[in-house]
Amino acid sequence: MPEKLRVVCPHCDATNAVPADRQPLSAKCGRCHDKLFKGVPAALDGARTRKHIRNSDLPLIIDFWAAWCGPCRAMAPIFEQAALTLEPKARFIKVDVDANPDIASEYSVQGIPALLVFKNGQVVARQAGVTDLGTLRSWAEQFRS
Repeated sequence: MPEKLRVVCPHCDATNAVPADRQPLSAKCGRCHDKLFKGVPAALDGARTRKHIRNSDLPLIIDFWAAWCGPCRAMAPIFEQAALTLEPKARFIKVDVDANPDIASEYSVQGIPALLVFKNGQVVARQAGVTDLGTLRSWAEQFRS
């Protein structure tokens, strides 16, 4: 495990070096001083999501969704529960494909909801459709630093 984990702030997108021996739930951003983990998914646009993908040592579990999508609405509370119970093992991000078609296309998202897991800037797992909390928990454990 690295001495410090790079954690991108979900509020201001600053990259923070969090000592591995520090309790991550108490960590605050060096730029905006907000908590790095609040137990809620971060709603990000394409550019901000790319910064998290490039600069985070945490596994990123990204939900590509749209407001009009019934299965996406069914997935939302499961994803919110995962963020609440699994952060800081992973960062949970939501990307609206209607507002951000470029990043959805970049990662070949063809159906929604689509869940992708990123580790070290690479897609390491993906699943189309609604999934359960157990799968999200497994991903958070399997791909964490």
